[in-house]
Amino acid sequence: MQPDNPAPDEAAKGQIRQANEALILAAAERVFAGAGFGGATMAAIAEAAGLPKANLHYYFGSKQELYRTVLAETLQDWLEPTLVITPEADPRTAIETYIRAKMALSLQRPHASRVFANELLHGAPVAKALLATDLRNLVLTKAEVIAQWVREGRMAAVDPVHLFFTIWAATQTYADFEVQVCAVLGQTELGPDNQSRATEHVVSLILRGCGLG
Repeated sequence: MQPDNPAPDEAAKGQIRQANEALILAAAERVFAGAGFGGATMAAIAEAAGLPKANLHYYFGSKQELYRTVLAETLQDWLEPTLVITPEADPRTAIETYIRAKMALSLQRPHASRVFANELLHGAPVAKALLATDLRNLVLTKAEVIAQWVREGRMAAVDPVHLFFTIWAATQTYADFEVQVCAVLGQTELGPDNQSRATEHVVSLILRGCGLG
């Protein structure tokens, strides 16, 4: 019979593995965002992570596997906040919570957004299956919830699927086109004040468009 809790050394190993994988994925996001898949190397990712190259191959067998994991993890992190969109939820609270979570992801992990955007610009050769299954299924499910809110008169009549497109475009632009945003604002980077200003603007704009402002 297996013990309910892992032995201390096994738990420690699991924590080390988790920490190293997170470190590698964060480094991979930065390198893939800057160099693209073709220009990125496992050596460069190892250097960015501050780990020996052998460690990368221990956790991720190839650059392709690491790239697929970055895309899958990014998409999963983007989809998770939609869990607040349920039939019984308050539409304003749910949509605002989703927008804020999506903005936070773009502002805190801009490299992940850029990797995903670059994948899409190249026809999504790796992520296409995820887009046609995980993403499509979730969006259609949550869109039906929003359509129900519209039918019940709880919010303005909007196209539920295109509402998601609008939220993605409005939030991800602060990551994917940060250089452009900063140039117009006359800033070298988006500091806390500009991040807060951007978030409140996007939240207010979309909620008003949904009749929830």
